[in-house]
Amino acid sequence: MQKTDVLIIGAGPSGTVAAAIIQKAGFDVTIVEKKKFPRFVIGESLLPKCMEHFEEAGLLEVLKKQKYQEKHGARFIKGKHDCLFDFGQQYTDSWKWTWQVPRADFDKTLADEVAARGVDIQYEMTVSNIEFEGSISTTTVVDKAGQEHHIEAKYIIDASGYGRVIPRLFQLEKETNMPLRKAIFMHFEDHKRPQGEAGKQITFVIHRIDLWVWMIPFSNGVTSVGFVGNPDFFADYTEGTNEEQIRKMIADVPQIKDRFEGAVGTLDTHKMQAFATASTKLFGDGFVITGNSSEFIDPVFSSGVTFATESGITAAKLVCQHLKGETVDWQKEYVEHMQEGMNVFKTYVKAWYDGSLQDIFFYEKVNTDMKRQICSVLAGFVWDRSNPFVKKHQRALRSLHNVIHLYE
Repeated sequence: MQKTDVLIIGAGPSGTVAAAIIQKAGFDVTIVEKKKFPRFVIGESLLPKCMEHFEEAGLLEVLKKQKYQEKHGARFIKGKHDCLFDFGQQYTDSWKWTWQVPRADFDKTLADEVAARGVDIQYEMTVSNIEFEGSISTTTVVDKAGQEHHIEAKYIIDASGYGRVIPRLFQLEKETNMPLRKAIFMHFEDHKRPQGEAGKQITFVIHRIDLWVWMIPFSNGVTSVGFVGNPDFFADYTEGTNEEQIRKMIADVPQIKDRFEGAVGTLDTHKMQAFATASTKLFGDGFVITGNSSEFIDPVFSSGVTFATESGITAAKLVCQHLKGETVDWQKEYVEHMQEGMNVFKTYVKAWYDGSLQDIFFYEKVNTDMKRQICSVLAGFVWDRSNPFVKKHQRALRSLHNVIHLYE
């Protein structure tokens, strides 16, 4: 039986930043990953908040070497209206830019780096069972040949993402209070990309109040295009293959039709449905759940990787404290901390889909200071309580929207 201090399930960003922190603290770390890298996963647009995490984990320099497309803001389009949030103008004093990344390459870069530092990563290993005796666990994993292996650990971090290993094995999954939505997306060679910054920045096109399109350009000349919204929209596009369906959708959106008409696809079309998820508990005796294994909200503001790395790095530091014999208040220091940020983003996601946030975005006379504060939220700084649009997020958005209606 293999023994390790910390077993991490999943080699995505949440697992690798956690591994980097724990390994740097002097503990043995083992990662088991179900897939073989590189592999595709959604979540291709990062937020500046992530840069703090990569810097703290010592992973920033290896990422800079990859020459990913820099992201300095986000553009929103609705009909003839155009709104740009420039991260350089945000309220919070921190990173003003980040990256747009092909996740297969990005995740492998992180995993290869932590492996080079001595973290044991075992690929194509599926967790089939976990048994706890106090805080000590024995995890059974099955390799691609069907052979069982056993790993004893002092602590488990479940960073398995959509695999949701511990929630699934211990019946911790619950229905989310977020509406269920659907997505379809694909990568295209983007030879008609606009010149200058417009061709580099992530762009959100609102097709209707509850249906939007993302365009995420990468530095390799490929652009990710995805449709997200209520499932009823997709009922009109059921004929043909998945690729034929998304191409028909693109043809019906004037703002992107010409740019991607006839463009060569570089990735099979993917679909996701009912992707908002949650768990009844985020920690227990001997384990903590991070990243999308804990909760995934909605892709509209690209918050997925930010919550993955924030939860991964926070959990890792608390696990190190626990292994050193220090007292850890997991409810306060982890759960309440993560929920604080999630609640802020949930307010903005709900306001996006009911149209009130869209009204704010496209109202040209929004106070400059308020726009800077909202920009910080979009940059991922949802734990900055000095920002009124974080500290009193519901009231601030509601009040601003009411004022806009008074003057329209």
